[in-house]
Amino acid sequence: MVSVATLLLLRHGRTTANADGGLAGRQPVELDETGRGQAAAVGERLKGLLLAAVVTSPLIRCRQTLELALPGAEPVIEEGLIECGYGAWEGQPLKKLAKEPLWPVVQQHPSAAVFPEGESMAAMSARAVAAVRAWDARISAEHGPEAVWLACSHGDVIKAIVADALGVHLDLFQRIVADPASVTAIRYTPLRPFLVRLNDTGGDLAGLVPPPRKRRRRATRATDSDAAVGGGAGAAR
Repeated sequence: MVSVATLLLLRHGRTTANADGGLAGRQPVELDETGRGQAAAVGERLKGLLLAAVVTSPLIRCRQTLELALPGAEPVIEEGLIECGYGAWEGQPLKKLAKEPLWPVVQQHPSAAVFPEGESMAAMSARAVAAVRAWDARISAEHGPEAVWLACSHGDVIKAIVADALGVHLDLFQRIVADPASVTAIRYTPLRPFLVRLNDTGGDLAGLVPPPRKRRRRATRATDSDAAVGGGAGAAR
């Protein structure tokens, strides 16, 4: 049983920069043909889900992904979900950046990484986590525990949100993967978040909809934040 909304984190589809091995950052790069196909495919997977809200990074690659995946939606721009500000690194080939002294810091100690003329990874993590937690609290309050909502963002942003949900230090977030057009699901309970799915790129998403709540005594609500010992029964099929 759950008494909180479910957040679906959707990474945008593949871009021209992804395909060329470049770091797009906040540049207005668009989806390539593969990315457009990925967006359409994830739209098929999202069919049948009644989304209480759709929010998005303001960058065009996220907005294009939602236009293809959810053509009937009216996404709300959320600045907190924008890509990390990579500053002078933006537009550079990754193979060139890998030779920079900052590269091993980004890989092994990202909480200390501050991009030249840009943002720190710690600041990116803080504002992204604050944004999704604020939206989740609002949607839970307004739409109830059966609500499912979607946020479209970027790889490093999603990885930072997942690291927070797992309760792990930002320095470990490079161990997390968020592929283009993947879906990650999180539920924020009063005591701790639960990572329900990670980097899901195929299969049915209907099982992420919480079951209707049954009547229960108020005292049992404390168990909403408890993990199922032994693993639980999973989603109803």
